[in-house]
Amino acid sequence: MLWSELPVHVIDFEGDRSGGIVEYGVVTLFGGEIAALHTRLCRPRRPVLARDTRVHGLSDGDVQSAAPFELDWDRFAAWRASGVFAAHFSGTENALLRDCWPCPRLSPDFLRPGVEIAEWGPWIDTGRLLLAAQPRRTSAALADGVAALGLERELEKAAARWCPSARAAYHCAPYDALAAALLLHRLAVSDTGKAWTLARVLAASTGNNDRRDDLLQERLF
Repeated sequence: MLWSELPVHVIDFEGDRSGGIVEYGVVTLFGGEIAALHTRLCRPRRPVLARDTRVHGLSDGDVQSAAPFELDWDRFAAWRASGVFAAHFSGTENALLRDCWPCPRLSPDFLRPGVEIAEWGPWIDTGRLLLAAQPRRTSAALADGVAALGLERELEKAAARWCPSARAAYHCAPYDALAAALLLHRLAVSDTGKAWTLARVLAASTGNNDRRDDLLQERLF
C-alpha cells in the first residue's frame, strides 16, 4: 500500500504537557493532496503563561472561552480509525495525545490487513524524513525545512486558502500542520514522483533500528 492511498492526518499542537493544548491544526491529505484542514482554539488546564504567548501568540483571554481539547475525543478517534497520523517530530504530538487519552479505540493497523490495534501510532514523522533526505543538515526545524526545499510560496498559497487569517504564521497550529503536510508531500516520493509505500515512510520515520528493520521486512513481503 502506498501512503497516499489512505488518509494521512498531519497534526500540530500548540501548548505543553503541564498546561494542555491551546490550539490544534489537522491537515488531511488524501491522494497526496490537501483535502481538509480542521483547527480550533482550546481552553487549557491552567492560565496561559506570558512566555508561551511569546511563542504561539495566544493569550489567556484568547482561549478562556474555548471548549477544552478533551471534548474532541470522537473527532481524533475517528481520524485515527480512518488513516495514519503524521507530525513534524511526532514525539510531542503523541505525548500530548496520550496525556489526554492513553489510546484510541481499536483502529486498523493498515500494514496488516484485518488487524486492529489500540495505538495512536505508528506516526509518519516529517522531521525524521527531512533528516534522512538531507543528513548533513544543521537544522531540521520546520521553517528551515520548508526553506531548504523551496516550499515557501506553496505554503503561503495554501495558508491563504486554508488558515484563519490571524493564524497564518509559524508556531500557529494550522500553519505548522500545513507546512509539515507539504514536507511529507515533497519528501515521501521517489525520483519519478511516485509515493513511497506506507511501510517505507513509516520505517524512515522511526529512530528505533529494530522497528525500522521490521517495517522494511514487511515492505519486502
